[in-house]
Amino acid sequence: MHPKMKRKFSDSRTKIAALFLLPWVAQPGSAVAEAPQAAVSAFNSYIGVVESRLAEQHRAQGGFLAPLTAVQRSEARLRSGELIVERLSPEDGPDFSGAMLHDWRGTLFVPRAKAQDLERLLMDFNAYPKQFSPQVLKAKELSHADEGGLHRVQAIMRIRQEHVITVVMDTTYDISFGQLDPQHGYSISRSTQISEIDSPGTSQEHALNASQEHGFLWRLNTYWSWEERDGGLYIQIESVSLTRSIPRGLGWAVGPFVESVPRESLQFTLRSASIALRK
Repeated sequence: MHPKMKRKFSDSRTKIAALFLLPWVAQPGSAVAEAPQAAVSAFNSYIGVVESRLAEQHRAQGGFLAPLTAVQRSEARLRSGELIVERLSPEDGPDFSGAMLHDWRGTLFVPRAKAQDLERLLMDFNAYPKQFSPQVLKAKELSHADEGGLHRVQAIMRIRQEHVITVVMDTTYDISFGQLDPQHGYSISRSTQISEIDSPGTSQEHALNASQEHGFLWRLNTYWSWEERDGGLYIQIESVSLTRSIPRGLGWAVGPFVESVPRESLQFTLRSASIALRK
């Protein structure tokens, strides 16, 4: 297909999806309460498996990062500047009735970067609105403590997600930073509160209550792992999130867009970190 025709097709598909997605968002009856308890329980069980796997990885230098899939296994591709993204969401698994699980992992290589450079970047929350703009609008560290070899932080962020529509959310996270040695480190970020913001940046700005929210993001856990070698830094992020499921009959129009947001957010975060480190 000619590039112009592809662009027109993509624009048309976006407009069609918007016609179906916007009423889903705008109608009072489309809002949903909190995430279904069964979905939350399934998410917590899934997270337990993910974190056990990561804890095992982080015990030794060999295998500190998850291996790429057989089709994508090539560190040469990473060192050439490619960002490799893998979908880990299971086709079959726990009951996520009323919700959707998204699990994505991205890996890249930043030449000449050091592990301590990334640690400084991730711990400087005041700089997040600059380093991760426009997704992060505000960020602030609330508290920190050193416990059992881990640096623990509680932080708040205002984030923006944009894909057909724009959604702004205030989020709170418990974050832990640890390292195996100076060349191998990791970070675990778990959301503890997520509030959708209506009319952000205006005098009418307010957080929607549970019965008004649309379920764009109910849970978000982010796991960073990094390894310094080969003259640079390998960085890997696994992002696991829980969102509202797609209404019956709208999957063909809404599905590709709802499912693409977690992937694109992961790609944006990795690329932003890479740009900041290259500076």
